[in-house]
Amino acid sequence: MKKVLFSLMMIFVAGSMSTAMAQEVAKGPKIEFEKETHDYGEVKYGGNGQCTFEFTNTGTENLIISNAKGSCGCTVPSWPKEPLAPGKTASITVKYDTKRPGAINKSVTITSNAVNTPTKVIRIKGNVLPKPTSGAPINNSGAPANN
Repeated sequence: MKKVLFSLMMIFVAGSMSTAMAQEVAKGPKIEFEKETHDYGEVKYGGNGQCTFEFTNTGTENLIISNAKGSCGCTVPSWPKEPLAPGKTASITVKYDTKRPGAINKSVTITSNAVNTPTKVIRIKGNVLPKPTSGAPINNSGAPANN
C-alpha cells in the first residue's frame, strides 16, 4: 500500500512540476499572424503591389520587431517600430515592385523578441502580367501612321 501511495504522490508531483514549467515557458511576447502567405493572383504590370499581414501579440510582455527584410530589393516591408503590448494587433505592409513581369515568389524575414518564433518568414506570391503594348499603330517606314 505504501508503494501505491508513494507512486501516486510521485505522479502528482511530476505533473505539478511540468505544469509549472509549461507556464514558465509561456511567459514573454508571442507573435501570431492572421495569414502567413499573401497571394496577389494576377497583377497588372505597374499595378498595386501592396499587401498587409496582420499579427497579434498573444504573449504576456511587449513584442518588439527589430527587423523585417525582403528576400530581394523588389520586396520592401515596413513594420511598427514601437513595442506592441500584449493582446494588441498591428500590421506589416509589404510593397512588391510590379514593374517586373513574371512569377512572384518572395519572402520577408521578421526578427523579433517573440518567444514562440523569434525569426518568422512570411511570403508573397502571384504573377505580374507582361507590360502592355502601346495602342498606337506602328508604321515600319519611320513616318507617322495615318489614321
